[in-house]
Amino acid sequence: MLKVQVLNNISSLGLDKFSRDVYDVTEKDNNPDAILVRSAKMHELEIGENLKAVGRAGAGVNNIPLEKMSDKGVVVFNTPGANANAVKELVISSMLLASRNICQAWSYVNNLPLENLKATVEDGKKQYSGSELPGKTLGIVGLGSIGVEIANAAYTLGMDVIGFDPSITKKNAWKISSEVEDAATLEELFSKSDFVSFHVPLIDETKNLLNANRIAFLPEGSVIINMSRDGIVDEDALIKALDSGKVKYYVTDFPINDKKNHDKVIALPHLGASTSEAEDNCAVMIAKQIKDYLENGNIVNSVNFPDARMPRDGKERLAITHRNIPNMVRQITKAIAEEEANILDMINKSRGDFAYTLIDLENKISNTAIENIKQVEGILTVRSI
Repeated sequence: MLKVQVLNNISSLGLDKFSRDVYDVTEKDNNPDAILVRSAKMHELEIGENLKAVGRAGAGVNNIPLEKMSDKGVVVFNTPGANANAVKELVISSMLLASRNICQAWSYVNNLPLENLKATVEDGKKQYSGSELPGKTLGIVGLGSIGVEIANAAYTLGMDVIGFDPSITKKNAWKISSEVEDAATLEELFSKSDFVSFHVPLIDETKNLLNANRIAFLPEGSVIINMSRDGIVDEDALIKALDSGKVKYYVTDFPINDKKNHDKVIALPHLGASTSEAEDNCAVMIAKQIKDYLENGNIVNSVNFPDARMPRDGKERLAITHRNIPNMVRQITKAIAEEEANILDMINKSRGDFAYTLIDLENKISNTAIENIKQVEGILTVRSI
């Protein structure tokens, strides 16, 4: 049986996709074929020799040691777009919280004495007068599945929208409204935006993406929204901007130390994808992707290996992870040719330093031939499916 280890609570709608006559799904470390994870930190986790795939039921993969997994030929999957609606709704809510001073007004009313309450409310409400969203400009940094949904929703609310993403995919470019303006630089986006929302992964290039230099480009009284990752915003620089009035509010899903207590910080407890619908969507999506990889070798939504899908043909399929170096395909097919086996179909894809090859054979080949492929320099894993 194929073993799947679950590190966090994963929706039963997803786990039910693994038929129990084929899969053993458990929380125990039993040298699994695959691991399903949400937020559990895996950097210190021992990687068993049997591990073939890791499925992150969500988008971010900072809790997974990608380099270590890649070196061992372990394919890491995520679920882009499965929680997009949940995050979109939270970003729209964040703009409303900030534009209408809702959190501050709520706190004000909660702390009022009951004596003369109605009159006191009327006297104090002026200090919480806000503004409406139509006509304001939302700048979106990162136009992946989430960023695109937010852009389209904000436009339907009557906002002007400007986005920045030099690596936007063709799929997402087709989905985004033609009314969304394309910023040439981050500085251009910041200079035009009343609200800025971040939707990028935390990598070296995005660390402190909003810093003191870029804060200077923001219009007076702008609002910063970070539902992406802790570390995207230089919070020390931002607190200074909040104190000076340059920035009106900072809405973040990642409370950090005592900054959460600043009267212009609206800190939420990582609610971005915390809806039952999003958790179900992520669980079902990751289960299907892991199953397809284990059973058919197809890769969809991997973060460390290239996507590769091929209809099944023949009696045996070889799924091979390897380094992206010259002469790999020739050496693999040579080992097959020495068996006088006929290749019916083949696909080879690369991504950075790593590559993936799927081969369908007319007939099964010997274990010796498979072992010969494994001995080729640069080969990471070989599976016969």
